[in-house]
Amino acid sequence: MTRALILGGTADANLLADAIARAGIDAVYSYGGRTAAPAEQPLPTRIGGFGGVSALADYLRHEAITHVIDATHPFAAEMSRNAITACAQTATPLLALERAPWDKISGDRWIEVADVVAAVAALPDSRASVFLAIGRQHIAPFGVRPQHAYTLRFVDPPEQALPLPDADVIVSRGPFTLEGELEMMRARRIAWIVARNSGGAGARAKIDAARALGLPVIMITRPHLPDRPRVESVSQVMEWLGHRTCLGA
Repeated sequence: MTRALILGGTADANLLADAIARAGIDAVYSYGGRTAAPAEQPLPTRIGGFGGVSALADYLRHEAITHVIDATHPFAAEMSRNAITACAQTATPLLALERAPWDKISGDRWIEVADVVAAVAALPDSRASVFLAIGRQHIAPFGVRPQHAYTLRFVDPPEQALPLPDADVIVSRGPFTLEGELEMMRARRIAWIVARNSGGAGARAKIDAARALGLPVIMITRPHLPDRPRVESVSQVMEWLGHRTCLGA
């Protein structure tokens, strides 16, 4: 009997939860706990980390999990690595639902860097309006560049003072439209964008807007992960679970 664990927190994970619930598959949806008000799911939900590889392996055994789908954010590397190891230890089948990264095309002004520290170094020395589209957990390193005017966008309001002297926070939940991103960037006179190469359609509007406006994008590439089975659509996950006729994204 199938009992699946979805490691979620992304729009793709939410679509998968809906498909699994409609198919009547026994499953649990797990949030990492970084968002104060996560979206409600049609499945039993747990919130918070597992406490490392051993604790995750114990959870898989105790809950009789037969399949794990890693639908976490492409930059949630620690969770993904833990899942790979825990599934190997427990002989639990693992599949990653991972959106393809965005591709650079002719005319794009991308500066591709390996991590947040390199992104900070890539910013200009002179004052500029910068859109930091990287999540609240990664903004502290930009404190060494206090001369810039930063625009940040979070799902939840910040709970404490930001480590940036000139920062404005937009509280909003995506997906965002190209028209909305263009309006925001023009109104705030954004000159630079810092983004992670998350891929997918839900967060791509800012990249399309930068392309349309000819703005430079400091693009943080994805962390390297060990090889693992992966697919790009909900329908492929459902097929893996043995439900070929279930509709999915």
